[in-house]
Amino acid sequence: MGEELGKIRRAGKDDIPVLGGLLGHLFAQEAEFVPDPEKQARGLRMILDQPDSGLLLVAETADGVVGMVSVLFSISTAEGGRVGWLEDMIVDPAHRGTGIGQRLLRSAIKQARTAGCLRLTLLTDSDNIAAVCFYTRAGFIGSPMIPLRMKL
Repeated sequence: MGEELGKIRRAGKDDIPVLGGLLGHLFAQEAEFVPDPEKQARGLRMILDQPDSGLLLVAETADGVVGMVSVLFSISTAEGGRVGWLEDMIVDPAHRGTGIGQRLLRSAIKQARTAGCLRLTLLTDSDNIAAVCFYTRAGFIGSPMIPLRMKL
């Protein structure tokens, strides 16, 4: 691990304020979501309070926490076991292009495997070509399935 790249670690409750800021960057660039710091903090606390529901990883450099990724767990009858949803992958704009995102993603994949996940799925905006290329280079492939949502 190069010192300039910092370290990847599990998030803790003390990280919630900075993670909320990172999520603000993420949701501001996504077509479907709007930043709401209160909602983001509530969701982050729920993941941290229920470790069986998923994991939160952060990238930390001398500048502090500059990136995050979450993996949420579910059970798939198609896979016959645990699967993960890769959610909320974001690197602070000032630290993009440094390899931090690749390290975060590799760590998330490794920890998902360790947690028994048989598959990882993610959603990204179809017009976010940089993100699509990033995930494709990491081994993700397109799916003929499409997302449908219902607000409850």
